[in-house]
Amino acid sequence: MFSKACKYAINSMVFLATLPEGQERAGLKEIAFAVNSPEAFTAKILQTLVKENLLLSIKGPNGGFEISEEGRKTPLYRIVQVIDGDSIFTGCALGLQECSEKHPCAVHHKFKAIRDHLTGMMMTTTLTDMAKGIMNGVSFLKT
Repeated sequence: MFSKACKYAINSMVFLATLPEGQERAGLKEIAFAVNSPEAFTAKILQTLVKENLLLSIKGPNGGFEISEEGRKTPLYRIVQVIDGDSIFTGCALGLQECSEKHPCAVHHKFKAIRDHLTGMMMTTTLTDMAKGIMNGVSFLKT
């Protein structure tokens, strides 16, 4: 459903959200290891999130990445939108250029309900929500 880049972006941000208070910053290697992602690919993804003000990049010996103030308040929807765009929330299940109530594809009405539910879930789910599951041991970032 989401691209690999999007999955890594979400997992990277959730990982950073699980770090203990006072230690909210992590380096590229640590993040890539935590989310089981190639370092070079992770670096590109993290830079995109920095460019969109969802993460901060701190240089120097104690540097690394941390969630920005804006990033902490951002719903999961925004991370997906930054990395994959919003076609998953607006596009046609069968890939038609024009798919609407007036010109529906064969699964439009069923898919629209699923897409609307997904959008609602993504708009109301925060990094904090996801991090709580990780910290409580009921969810995981990797196998």
